[in-house]
Amino acid sequence: MSKVLEKKTPGQNSIWDVLRKATTKNSEWPDKDEFLDVIYWARQIIGLVAGLLWGLLPLKGLFGLGLFLVLNAVILYAYFTNFQQIDEEEFGGAWELTKEGFVTSLAGFLVMWIIVYSGMHFD
Repeated sequence: MSKVLEKKTPGQNSIWDVLRKATTKNSEWPDKDEFLDVIYWARQIIGLVAGLLWGLLPLKGLFGLGLFLVLNAVILYAYFTNFQQIDEEEFGGAWELTKEGFVTSLAGFLVMWIIVYSGMHFD
């Protein structure tokens, strides 16, 4: 029997390789799109988890929305400046990294928050 081995093209890493790099301090990111994908998906996870927590707590109104906006931005900013210690200018500056995937994260957060809050606190 022969096994077929898939050859990776340069810059094509498995999800496990990317996850390992994302959770390892000061990883090198030669593929800029790969790091932007990590930021994007981390932001989506933050949005869904925060929506679940906000619905369970129950947080309401502008306070809950403002708290999410601040926490979302601060967590990711701390991740790429303190944990990964990347050069922000290589990725278009801190603002580009801070807004990567922000709108879709906000949408996921709002949907999760509304569904959980409505399910838990309305008859």
